[in-house]
Amino acid sequence: MLPIRSLSPAIAKSLRGICFDIDDTVTRHGRLESSAYQALFALREAGLKLLAITGRPLGFAEVIARMWPVDAAVGENGGGFVARHGAGLRFGYWDDAATRLAQATQLSILRARVARELPHVNVSSDGWARRCDLAFDVGEEVQLPGADVDRLVAIIESEGARATVSSVHAHAQLGQHDKAKGAALAARELWQLAPETLRDSFLFVGDSGNDAAAFAWFTHTAGVANVTRFLDRLPVPPRYVARAECGAGFTEIAQTVLELRG
Repeated sequence: MLPIRSLSPAIAKSLRGICFDIDDTVTRHGRLESSAYQALFALREAGLKLLAITGRPLGFAEVIARMWPVDAAVGENGGGFVARHGAGLRFGYWDDAATRLAQATQLSILRARVARELPHVNVSSDGWARRCDLAFDVGEEVQLPGADVDRLVAIIESEGARATVSSVHAHAQLGQHDKAKGAALAARELWQLAPETLRDSFLFVGDSGNDAAAFAWFTHTAGVANVTRFLDRLPVPPRYVARAECGAGFTEIAQTVLELRG
């Protein structure tokens, strides 16, 4: 990984937008950092599109899309997106309604199995707002030991679901989406951008294992400093890295992009 200051002016000037994770990328210990929020306004005012891509629920993505200075928000690791549409909101999903209903039944069976075999593992407290996936708390309100996380992932995968682990949650999903695919879907549906245009003209910023698909797919990628804790979960690490962690690191990346763009 190269320091973010190694980003070239040519790349910075070629960017059409920024895609970014939320937890521990613009937040710290679950709280949005003021400098990162201000950086979003600065990026938006500079004419860059902003696409939040999070493992958080689509119910949270509604609030982000409506109230943050972003163009759209992808939730549940690519399970769907939300964007402003006139006075209201526009929604899109990776899977159709019938498929999501069948997946919900399968995930309820998985949830029951985890409760039996790992009774001390809790479903994430934001589960009430989820529409496509199931998440377990591994680092938000509790710090789950690594052996328990590994066992949880094994159960998820043995039930035919895909497991992704972030700094706060272990996700179980049955759709074939991920953060990269969800971003491409949103860009195509909302802005008529071809996937390769999104891939080559947006910078992705993240911090952990559930950003792996995006770090591998986007041409231009950057991590906040705490990404170094998750390199063992990232087959392809980010190209650039900030010196600072969490929201301060995102601010550093944003300021570097803006300075290089002039």
